Amino acid sequence: MLATLSAVTAAVLLGGTTGGYTVDAEGRFAPPAAFIPSAAVTYDQSYVPAAASIRVLQRTGTGGATTIDLRITGVRPDHSFGASVHRYPCGALPADAGPRYQDQPGGGDGNEVRLDFTTDARGTGAATDRHSWGFRRGEAASVVIQDRPGDDATRVACFTVPFGWVTA
Repeated sequence: MLATLSAVTAAVLLGGTTGGYTVDAEGRFAPPAAFIPSAAVTYDQSYVPAAASIRVLQRTGTGGATTIDLRITGVRPDHSFGASVHRYPCGALPADAGPRYQDQPGGGDGNEVRLDFTTDARGTGAATDRHSWGFRRGEAASVVIQDRPGDDATRVACFTVPFGWVTA
């Protein structure tokens, strides 16, 4: 919880910037109706059990080039998942995170942050995606985990991340 709060503070204090910065957020998954709410929400515990953990690190360099790293533990072992950055925070329903973030709405390849990963026998996975562009203010808010890679996959979990942005 402290790391997530630190990430929120970092994103707020840094605001938009053309210089470099880092946002580091981590959480433990809980069902949407959990007594203690979490920024990490699981919609299907057969894929992402409660108490599985996630860490998302955003590194944005001078000029906006951005790298997103994802690390997840305690999820379904030996399985390929889809993951991507979405426009809105997680909510009680999988669709609450809205559509995928796109650098150029309606653009082609390289226009989205894709973080597909395959877990090992212990249920640990990782992914990295790099782009020459950064997020626009208020338009990237979560990482959605899907039951498999691809556009027609089912959303099984979501993690609200206080992503930073780049100003013009």
